[in-house]
Amino acid sequence: MAETGEALFTISVVAQRFDLHPQTLRVYEREGLLSPRRSSGNTRLYSQADIERIRLILSLTRDLGVNLAGVDVILRLKEQLRELERERDEILRFIVAEARDGRRTRQALVRTRHGKPSRSNG
Repeated sequence: MAETGEALFTISVVAQRFDLHPQTLRVYEREGLLSPRRSSGNTRLYSQADIERIRLILSLTRDLGVNLAGVDVILRLKEQLRELERERDEILRFIVAEARDGRRTRQALVRTRHGKPSRSNG
């Protein structure tokens, strides 16, 4: 286990779980598809996120016949999509905040024009 309490698994446990040879996981790492953590003794340690990534890699290769170069492209595109979604969400939060602020400003102007004191929103 890591200091954060996150479960970590050795290469032999992960290989057995997915019915793989440990060398296959080393190939995935060499190809840049996986980046397991390392213990102080340099043992590969796989997190739950790594396990999910392996599951996706195996689905692409075993079920869909995608080669490792194709898997790399797909994983990179998925990460770009996640980044674009994060940016979209940030922009939407900004727009909503600006709309709220604009509405408050308009309401304050209307109250001022009609002789009503404006309330402070601070």
